[in-house]
Amino acid sequence: MKHILIAEDHAVVRIGTKHLLKSLIPESQITGVDTFQKVLLELSSQNFDLLILDINIPGGNNTKMIETIRIKRPDIRILMFSSYDEQLYGLLYLQAGADGYLSKDAAEDEFKTAVLSVLDNKKYMSADMQQININRLINPKEFLPDPIVSLSPREKDVMNLLKEGFGTAKIAEKLSLQLSTVSTYKARIFEKMGVKNIVELITKIKLIDS
Repeated sequence: MKHILIAEDHAVVRIGTKHLLKSLIPESQITGVDTFQKVLLELSSQNFDLLILDINIPGGNNTKMIETIRIKRPDIRILMFSSYDEQLYGLLYLQAGADGYLSKDAAEDEFKTAVLSVLDNKKYMSADMQQININRLINPKEFLPDPIVSLSPREKDVMNLLKEGFGTAKIAEKLSLQLSTVSTYKARIFEKMGVKNIVELITKIKLIDS
């Protein structure tokens, strides 16, 4: 029997994900939680084969989540399940130690493929992202430099929260950082992205993504 943990704070999404999993793996035992703290409590109390983790889970929302999970359960398979753009965050979370990245816009068949791939000890990203990465390897000169690539993982965490509308003080609280440290990260992000304010930052991200 497979033991699966769903970390998702939206009840409708959590219930829908559980339904898909039950249709795919009928004998599975599925637990749902709505905060990252509850994820850690569940991992401390029992073993799970798979964690389906929303990036924007309350108490998490950064790549540090993966490291924290791996300390508790090194062998658990982790599938990121997010509405955040795969081109911006997919490879970042795979590099941080996740086993797969799946968009919440994915079709049912792709969801099932991703789950089975990760449970089979394979890495997963969408076919589109695989092709983009292959093209970048084969024809690197055809791709314009992406300023987001120059950001460190922590700078990307801060940028993500800035994009979501969080202020400097709230970001410091969520990421357990000093206010001055967040301000430094923010200045670096603006410099590397070539923008002067949050509006320009969001616009730049959309242009890169288009």
